Amino acid sequence: MSEIRLYEGDADALMTGDHAERVSLLPGDSSGFSAGERLRILWGQDMLRDMLDGRYRTVICGVNEEDNSHGIVAQLVHLVTSSQWTQNTVTNYAKVFQESVSVHAAHDQEPYVLKYDLDSILILALLRPRGKDHFSLQDLSRGFATITKMLRDRRDRQPVATVSFLGARSNRLINEKGSEPSFERVLRTMYQSGYRGDVYPAPALWSKGDVGVFATYPFPEGVERMRQGSS
Repeated sequence: MSEIRLYEGDADALMTGDHAERVSLLPGDSSGFSAGERLRILWGQDMLRDMLDGRYRTVICGVNEEDNSHGIVAQLVHLVTSSQWTQNTVTNYAKVFQESVSVHAAHDQEPYVLKYDLDSILILALLRPRGKDHFSLQDLSRGFATITKMLRDRRDRQPVATVSFLGARSNRLINEKGSEPSFERVLRTMYQSGYRGDVYPAPALWSKGDVGVFATYPFPEGVERMRQGSS
């Protein structure tokens, strides 16, 4: 049997070696899951490019009332030419909304979800609670529970993808220890909240070539067995 090649010509040999940005993708296990019951992880894909190419109707990200210049929301409103939103109006809307709800619920720390319709793309933006400089995992859990309700039975809002909230500059995600949580914990939080769309990992995770990764979540049962065996 002849060997199956990846590339034409001599490119297979030229592409060998240690590359700075790479992942070691492991085969998953599709048994035991019905349709739509997994998260798909888009390793190595350009989220912004996929959005502009029309691969998704809805994107989930974070937003705050102070400065969103470093977030994907600012890039999207700048590049989607059919949209009347700008970086400043996105932030101003978040501020006005935050002030409005704060009047009636001064002690309410519930993370709200704002809708920004860019015509070709709908942004569901998790609003960072007032007085905080980051999202907590509890914020993420509550926010994605709300987003799940907003997506339920809405085929016009599918397909949907989300950022991982890791490696963010404008809207960081921090765990109870004051550091960023693991990617697995983020996936588990989203999944347990009911979300079943696609997830784009932080680009910094693309350089974890020495650690095997999976393209879907939940991960195979073997991961937990290995973890228990090492303890």
